[in-house]
Amino acid sequence: MKLYQLSVKKIAEMLARREVKAQEVLESVAERISQVEHKIQAFTTLTLEEAQKTAMDIDRRGEITGLAGIPCGIKDNLCTRGVKTTCASKMLENFIPPYDATVVNKLKSDGAVMVGKMNMDEFAMGFSTETSCFYPTHNPWDLARVPGGSSGGSAAAVAAGEVFYALASDTGGSIRQPAAFCGVVGLKPTYGRVSRYGLVAFASSMDQVGPLTRDVTDCALVMNAICGYDHRDSSSREAEVPDYRDFLQTDIKGMKIGFPREYFLDEVEPSVREAVKKALLKYEELGAVVEETSLPHSKYALPVFQIIASAETSSSMARYDGVRYGYRDENAQDIAEMMSNSRGRGLGPEVKRRILLGTHFLSKDSYDAYYLKAMKVRRLIKEDFDRAFEKFDLLVSPAAVSTAFKLGEKTEDLSGVLNIPANLAGIPAMSIPGGVVDGLPVGLQLMGPPLAEGTLLKAAYAFEQGSDYHLRTPILEV
Repeated sequence: MKLYQLSVKKIAEMLARREVKAQEVLESVAERISQVEHKIQAFTTLTLEEAQKTAMDIDRRGEITGLAGIPCGIKDNLCTRGVKTTCASKMLENFIPPYDATVVNKLKSDGAVMVGKMNMDEFAMGFSTETSCFYPTHNPWDLARVPGGSSGGSAAAVAAGEVFYALASDTGGSIRQPAAFCGVVGLKPTYGRVSRYGLVAFASSMDQVGPLTRDVTDCALVMNAICGYDHRDSSSREAEVPDYRDFLQTDIKGMKIGFPREYFLDEVEPSVREAVKKALLKYEELGAVVEETSLPHSKYALPVFQIIASAETSSSMARYDGVRYGYRDENAQDIAEMMSNSRGRGLGPEVKRRILLGTHFLSKDSYDAYYLKAMKVRRLIKEDFDRAFEKFDLLVSPAAVSTAFKLGEKTEDLSGVLNIPANLAGIPAMSIPGGVVDGLPVGLQLMGPPLAEGTLLKAAYAFEQGSDYHLRTPILEV
């Protein structure tokens, strides 16, 4: 087995014991990237030269701990000092931030080796990584299929062995759905558990940074590195961060698991539904108590999300006017034409559509009928979860309505009906490999009450140790 195929935990142990050098680990990843990146197209920017310098510095250290020396990828909407942060948009095609996002700074402080920025849907608006202004990313399990979105580049790179782990963002399932499509682990933490400082905003009341890894143990290790209060983020939670490794236990006897009936309806493909029901039986074998429950207002989550996210997008995207930074039409005759042309040419059709919708929802004639009503229903969705967690430790459902679909096949993905409610409620949710259908991975979604990431990791780890889905990897010819 080559170094790039090992887990974060294994590589960290080898580096700590000086059995391998950080430069050797990086060389293995760089070779893998050279072999498969032209097929996957997971990166927007490669930073292998800078990574080499970091690896050399780490090898000179007397002691190596944490994530030091382990190559990772960063979604291209997280600011990286001195390295382009494009959001996969022509608007920011050449933007180089003067500072690091808090999570990036935390990884750097831990000695992580960033090998590049990961492709995504433009400004995280999409579900397949096909709205990127550069190129679509391909699913390593089947190159004719999408890796999911908007964090498709991050998930595909982890699955293909191009990075050991990656950071991504999740506004309406953008970590969990790609994790499901690519057969990896993806965790959206509680809103405020991980700093959003330096994350380019999409819908600020729902955006959350989280990890994509190959297994649950690696997820816990990355969570240890990125969680914590940040005074620069007004939504950051002042809550103690546990050592998430302590939750990696297989004893879940008596754990109460609910499965919402609304998440198993016609939108979910029968084969996916059956795979998840099989996973629920596994939980019963492990000693958990599994019962059906109801989240009655979750059926409204998709339209609620479309209204609120579009409204917040309208506000957050107003800064891209060609005046301060980003793409600018240099040939315009006056400032009004310059701003109009810069936005018209710098932003893609999906982003423009959401800006227009959001502006409409926030208009005087529509605010009460759409935005205000959506906010009220959002509260009902959260209260459904609150009631469910009075009885259950966590909830389990499919992470996506289907396995990965083919490139160009869909203009709308209904997986949002499964993923979005957790963002609206601000609760933690994760996707783990939960089955295989026709050679493609199926994602199992776990949802818990606020700050219950440890409970999710415990349930995920127990399932993982009782199955082999996380050991299955895509076969890529090189």
